[in-house]
Amino acid sequence: MYASPTPSSGALWAGRSVGLLGGSFNPAHDGHRHISLMALKHLQLDAVWWMVSPQNPLKSTKDMAPLATRLQSARDVSRHPQIVPTDIEQHLNTRYTADTLSRLQALFPQTNFVWLMGTDNLQQIHRWQDWESIFRSVPVCVLDRPPEGNSLKSAPAVDRFRHRMIPENAAGTLKNRNLPAWTILHIPLNHLSATALRVAKKPKK
Repeated sequence: MYASPTPSSGALWAGRSVGLLGGSFNPAHDGHRHISLMALKHLQLDAVWWMVSPQNPLKSTKDMAPLATRLQSARDVSRHPQIVPTDIEQHLNTRYTADTLSRLQALFPQTNFVWLMGTDNLQQIHRWQDWESIFRSVPVCVLDRPPEGNSLKSAPAVDRFRHRMIPENAAGTLKNRNLPAWTILHIPLNHLSATALRVAKKPKK
C-alpha cells in the first residue's frame, strides 16, 4: 500500500507510473473507484492518486463540504492499495490543473504521470485555464462517464487533438508516448454521481 504523496516524497515515487484523478470528491463514490480500477488495468499503472481539490474554480462553494471531510470520504471509498487519496494540491497552493501538473513534474521528475478524466470533463476542458498545456505536458486518458458514454464524438478538445489520439487497444503504451498523446477508454458505465448522492442526503422538507 502506498503512502499519500507529499511535496517532499518525490524519491519514493521515482520510476512509478501514476494516474492523476482530480476532483472535488464531494463526496467520493464508487464511480470514482470504478474508473480508477479501469485505469489501473488498461493503462498498466502502478497507482492512481485521487487529488481532492481544495476548491474547483468552475464549481460553486455552495454545498461544498470541507476539504477534510471530502478527503476522508475518499479514504473510505478507495478501498484499494493502489488508489491513493491525497490533498497534495492544497500543499502545492495551486488552483488550476495546468499549474498543478507543472509543480508535480518539478517535484516528481522521475514519475510518469497520466491525467485521468471522464467524458463529462472532456466536453468542457476547453474552459479550463491553459487547457491545451495539459495535453502537451502529460498523456491524457478519458474514461466513459454517464450520460454520454460512448456517444461522445465531438468537443473542442476532441477536435483540437484528434490527430494525436491513440487506439484504445494501445492504451497500455499511453504513459510512454511522445506528447501530446491521449485515448478514450470505452468502459462499462457506472451511474453514481456526487450530485445525486448529495441530493439523496438532504433532509426532506
